Amino acid sequence: MCYIVIGMSNKEYRPPLAQLRTFVTIAENKHFGTAAAKLAISQPSLSQALVALETGLGVQLIERSTRRVIVTPSGEALLPYAKATLDAAEAFLSYARGANGNLSGPLTIGMIPTIAPYILPNLLHLINAELPELEPRIVEDQTKHLLEQLRDGHIDLAVLAVPTDQPGLIEIPLYTEDFVVVVPHDHKLAGRDDLTIDALRGLNLLLLDDGHCLRDQVVDLCRSADFTPDNRNTAVPRAASLATVTQCVSGGLGSTLIPLSAVAAECQRDSLAIAQFNPAVNASRTIGLVYRGSTSRTDEFATFGTLITRAYQDSIADVVKPATLAS
Repeated sequence: MCYIVIGMSNKEYRPPLAQLRTFVTIAENKHFGTAAAKLAISQPSLSQALVALETGLGVQLIERSTRRVIVTPSGEALLPYAKATLDAAEAFLSYARGANGNLSGPLTIGMIPTIAPYILPNLLHLINAELPELEPRIVEDQTKHLLEQLRDGHIDLAVLAVPTDQPGLIEIPLYTEDFVVVVPHDHKLAGRDDLTIDALRGLNLLLLDDGHCLRDQVVDLCRSADFTPDNRNTAVPRAASLATVTQCVSGGLGSTLIPLSAVAAECQRDSLAIAQFNPAVNASRTIGLVYRGSTSRTDEFATFGTLITRAYQDSIADVVKPATLAS
């Protein structure tokens, strides 16, 4: 266990990293319940850790009240040092895990739901073949939650749409992925490859639920042509997966947009057809690798990013229109 040393009257107090992490998480969130949830511990355990830290230091760090949590002046002064200690410990462990310059051991990878199902089979195959000592652990979640887990150290890196514009994180663009329109097989747009954004006007677009970045991207795409998606249908108000949305399209409830990598998995039914945009139309998203700026594994993660790109390329190999790789 890693410690920092603080001199006391006649003995040395060595607060463990868990106590420092407790203090930092409470200070950042200003809420005991939220901090406990992020650390995956109970609120009594959280309070006990904070009390132990304050008692050991002989300093009140957090002022508690029934309405809010306040970081004391002493807490504000010590907070940057606590964060720096945690960052240093993370860098130490990261370097130790990858000291030989190779990706090996546990690696926790976050992926958004509109990427994971479609590239994971190929990615895991590449990992098994080329990085046999790596132990991938996959976490699938929405962008907001993955970024929180990344900052809190619960995952090592994330694969999601960029840019995220998050301070303290580094982004490596990997590839640009086109969107395609999914329609019933007898729809007037079926099979076309010359669509403009305006062709979406008036379609009953079935979208993923709030919180999914793909929903936001489709809405932004429509707004770029000065209209808002017409989502009159309430049959799928809270769809959490592209599989559910495309099944609803198959049932004649509307149309949708999906990323190119999802076509092979989601559009095999005879009742579905796809339509593609004119190559001159910018209807796409950029997927990248995101990780903490404090890590010492930048080169290794960049290498891992090449595997992700190859997995994506394999996933679209049988799709009509190839994607453009990010430079």
